[in-house]
Amino acid sequence: MSDRGGRSRDRGESPTSNGDAADSLAPTPPSSTAAADDGEGTSGRLVVVCGLPGVGKTTVAERIAAHVDGRVRRTDVIRKELFDEPEYTDDETEAVYAELLARAGEDVAGGEAVVLDATFADARFRADAREAAAAAAAEFDLVEVACDEAVVERRIERRDGISDADFEIHLHFKELFDGVAADHVVVDNSGTEAETFAQVDAAFGGAASSGDGPEGRGDRSATLSDAE
Repeated sequence: MSDRGGRSRDRGESPTSNGDAADSLAPTPPSSTAAADDGEGTSGRLVVVCGLPGVGKTTVAERIAAHVDGRVRRTDVIRKELFDEPEYTDDETEAVYAELLARAGEDVAGGEAVVLDATFADARFRADAREAAAAAAAEFDLVEVACDEAVVERRIERRDGISDADFEIHLHFKELFDGVAADHVVVDNSGTEAETFAQVDAAFGGAASSGDGPEGRGDRSATLSDAE
């Protein structure tokens, strides 16, 4: 569980629900946002991977990281760094996303690529990420991961133990998730891993080399990734 801590939607959130989103499941080209012109160029890149709990965001994020030669940062990991016994309150969630974006801002300002792996159910957090990219990154991409509910239910039992989300949490967030209105890539993770990777590869410029996949990055993956 990553965003709202179980709270009901308040007046400060987007009224758009997941059911209102009209995004196709076919991948579309990633968008890029130029950094603010402060007289100094930057080569940093920020990629946001969002979606409901259990849909396979980490699988997609790691594949993207192989393409952009970047690190993966996850709210699940950051939350447990900040809070020994997470309670998923509003204040806790605000702190987690603030830390996530602060770390990402430092990454891209230093010319690195970073892939953010988080639910981003609240459109406000996605907007904050876009603003952070506009301030410091040369490129920004937004990726939504989708997956058939029955597939999620089967897969969620095999989670790696860092995320606290179960299938009930998935259903809960389905009611709360603000639809993604901005231009973005949608990756359907309902099929095989190869099918999912093919969609990511098509969106991010061809197949990742064998040495750049999650299994092939060796020590670099351990150094640069906040993977669960």
